Amino acid sequence: MTSRSLENRAAPTVNYFTPYQNVPAGLAADPQSDGKLVPKLFQKIHIRGVTFSNRIGLSPLCQYSTDDGHMTDWRLAHLGAIAQRGAGFLIVEATAVSPEGRITPQDHGLWKDSQIEPLRRVVDFIHSQNQVVGIQLAHAGRKASMVAPWISFGDVANEKLGGWPKAVQGPGDIPYAEYSAQPQAMCLEDIGKFKADWVAAVKRAVKAGVDFIEIHNAHGYLLMSCLSPATNKRSDGYGGTFENRIRLTLEIAKLTRASVPDSMPVIIRLPATDWLEESLPHEPSWRLEDAVAFSQVLADTGYIDAIDVCSGGNHSAQKLHVKLHVKPSFQALLAANIKQAVGDRLFFAASGMITTAALVQELVTEQQLDFVLVGRGFLKNPALVWKWAEELQIEIGMANRFRWPFAQRGRIAILAKALE
Repeated sequence: MTSRSLENRAAPTVNYFTPYQNVPAGLAADPQSDGKLVPKLFQKIHIRGVTFSNRIGLSPLCQYSTDDGHMTDWRLAHLGAIAQRGAGFLIVEATAVSPEGRITPQDHGLWKDSQIEPLRRVVDFIHSQNQVVGIQLAHAGRKASMVAPWISFGDVANEKLGGWPKAVQGPGDIPYAEYSAQPQAMCLEDIGKFKADWVAAVKRAVKAGVDFIEIHNAHGYLLMSCLSPATNKRSDGYGGTFENRIRLTLEIAKLTRASVPDSMPVIIRLPATDWLEESLPHEPSWRLEDAVAFSQVLADTGYIDAIDVCSGGNHSAQKLHVKLHVKPSFQALLAANIKQAVGDRLFFAASGMITTAALVQELVTEQQLDFVLVGRGFLKNPALVWKWAEELQIEIGMANRFRWPFAQRGRIAILAKALE
């Protein structure tokens, strides 16, 4: 061998030494050494100018661990461990576009330039592993200024705790729950400031090097609360009719698309239902038919490339029918219904209680979803992609520093040979 072939080369994307990861962890050998076809779950997917090495993504996971919105080394350890072990892509948790847009005082943010470099440090490490990372931008709306949930699930962060309960905003003055802060209805000037803050945050995210943007339009945060007639009682151009209630999200989608390179995907997290059909059956709410209609509008605009379907979190009276809905992949059928109506004009993902490789393979084949987002599974096991590859008996790439100890141990042992 030449000295070049024996060199432990450095990754070109960081200013410190870490070995070059020539094959992304999680990338399936194609063809497999036994001639088996790669299952859809482990096939690459291309969206605009970005290639995802498999269909398994890390869902945004709020960690409530920043310093004035600045990332700390917790994120490097948390996200870095998952990136090393083969997630097809990672999404950085809900990132506030303004200080009052945080869920808690410890949320990640991109409302000022000093927050760019801590994010870039994490992004650069993930890129050094030849992996893809995006960011979810958000405004918490009327669910803002709460304390971290492991301290108390339902207490407002007051001024002594670094909160801003008197500056919480929403489409109107309806609080999320009796324990939440009393929101102030946003005036048109407030909406204009929110849009300007959003664009500035998008540009900071691009500067930090992320590969794609996700718009957080779910779980009762600002954009979602504007969509639903259960929470949006405005009488101006941002309330009332379906067309008015979707206006702000459409404006945000258009501004996002205009603020990123053409090669960068834009994803939206969109709820399929408020889950008020049973608890408030005679009251107007956001339902599956609304999600279908809005998704068709999004497809028509071309602003969005993919929809990450979820549900609930917008109203404290929500009721999920336990036997019918709260079961593994309970949101996937909602996503499949929307995709069937929209067709192949957009990519679709589902999240929520996705637990096994066989289940995920069914979602991307029989339900025709394009990828899945997993949260708690990765918290339990950062090497979840390895586990699912073993369940499906698929050879995938591993981080170079991890794969060599497995050199003589079954299917996972021949990954290096199969992929090089």
